[in-house]
Amino acid sequence: MQITIYSTIISFLIVLLIGPVIIPALKRFKFGQSIREDGPQSHLKKTGTPTMGGVMFIISIIITTFIITSKITSSLWIALITTAGYGLIGLLDDSLKIKRKRNLGLRAYQKLIGQISFALILAYFAYTNDKIGSMVHIPFTDKMLDLGIWYIPFMVFVIVGVTNAVNLTDGLDGLASGVTLIVCVFFAVVAYGLGATDLSLFCGALVGGLLGFLKYNSYPAQVFMGDTGSLALGGAISALAVLLKMPFILIIVGAIYVAETLSVIIQVVSFKLTGKRVFKMAPLHHHFEQEGWHETKIVAWFSIFTAIFCLIGFLAISF
Repeated sequence: MQITIYSTIISFLIVLLIGPVIIPALKRFKFGQSIREDGPQSHLKKTGTPTMGGVMFIISIIITTFIITSKITSSLWIALITTAGYGLIGLLDDSLKIKRKRNLGLRAYQKLIGQISFALILAYFAYTNDKIGSMVHIPFTDKMLDLGIWYIPFMVFVIVGVTNAVNLTDGLDGLASGVTLIVCVFFAVVAYGLGATDLSLFCGALVGGLLGFLKYNSYPAQVFMGDTGSLALGGAISALAVLLKMPFILIIVGAIYVAETLSVIIQVVSFKLTGKRVFKMAPLHHHFEQEGWHETKIVAWFSIFTAIFCLIGFLAISF
């Protein structure tokens, strides 16, 4: 566990040190956030806040990994590649939004092609790995389910779904970073308990990076992570779930991600079928904003619920 703690501290310090360099640089190059016109009116004041801040914790994760360990395992490599790969997709998306000065980046099909490509790499790696294969853990039991030939398509669906769910959660100052930090702590403990020291180290770097990022991203945010950060975090969480053979556990520990995604699906389906909206605004965090909740209150409650569901997640597994 010591190596995980060291990686957390180092990653945290790296973000604290590079923040005062990267944030002014983003401002200087006018990499400001464009706020969606159909979003909460209170968010319009955030227009121009530097975005793409996710590069800060992506950098810290990579540097920390190379500092902490001299031998990077194949699992650690694929976790880093998935995180950086999804971060790259987000970076392209953010860059186009900035160039067009509108909240429109990559086209949906372009983003999906990129996401599926990296999901296939991760899923194929796991499927052909002797220690992982096509087996997945069934929560609240000590049994494993063999998905056989359905493993790769199922995992691609999970990875792409989780990545976009994390992206949807990134809508308030400190929300995605705070919720994901707690989920990463869960996976750090699980990885350590299963003897996957390499992945525990990776989790530590994630936790430290997010802790440092929250210094700049908590309300009122000095910088946003952008799709660069949210897609990278989705990729990282997906990689951990796949490599630890626990994709189903994401439904529990990632309950906030699930709720955010379902709120969008329900809203769209309801409006198309009945012409009526179930929520005042989707995703879910915007609904609570419209109900009069302050951003900090929503972030606090979503974080509390994530912590509770992570505790339930521990009950759902057996080391």
